[in-house]
Amino acid sequence: MQIPNTPRLQLSLMTLDDGALLFELDQDERVMHFLTGGIKTTQEQINTVMLPRLAQYLNPSRGWGLWKVHALDCDANDQHRLSGEYLGWILVRPMHFFTQAQPYNLELGWRFKHVSWGKGYATEAAKAVMDVVSEPNDVTHVSAIAVEDNLASIAIMKKLGMTFQHKSIHRDPLGDTEAVFYQKAV
Repeated sequence: MQIPNTPRLQLSLMTLDDGALLFELDQDERVMHFLTGGIKTTQEQINTVMLPRLAQYLNPSRGWGLWKVHALDCDANDQHRLSGEYLGWILVRPMHFFTQAQPYNLELGWRFKHVSWGKGYATEAAKAVMDVVSEPNDVTHVSAIAVEDNLASIAIMKKLGMTFQHKSIHRDPLGDTEAVFYQKAV
């Protein structure tokens, strides 16, 4: 599956050889604030947790995985001095993948470098990914979760047309988190 370039962004599916990009992104306390309280991810965690988890849901033909986002060389990105830069990623996998996978309901997530925040990159990339991965007939919904205080991520969910569903515990083998759940029928 391919995601066409947007006016400012190039998207390509990460491989299990992209651990250095995952590590790079997770070295900013601001990026990790709502995920770990600002604790940076170690290279060992990338190798022993993040990449093995990615391997479990990576499915290029379905578009599941992490879509790496690079800023294209263009005037719009030049003004932010971001042309050619790796900015972050968009997650796609079945909702509740590690507990009770729902292949008809795709979870979208995102993590972006602080330098790109507030410029619409995450929304632009997430919309491009959402539009393509939600095309198969067996996909009926796209969803996203965030901690309630992560207002920037919630704003992206709303811009994508998702609406609030409920607040509850998100179950994950790495630890349960109280989260707000948003969803959109496709």
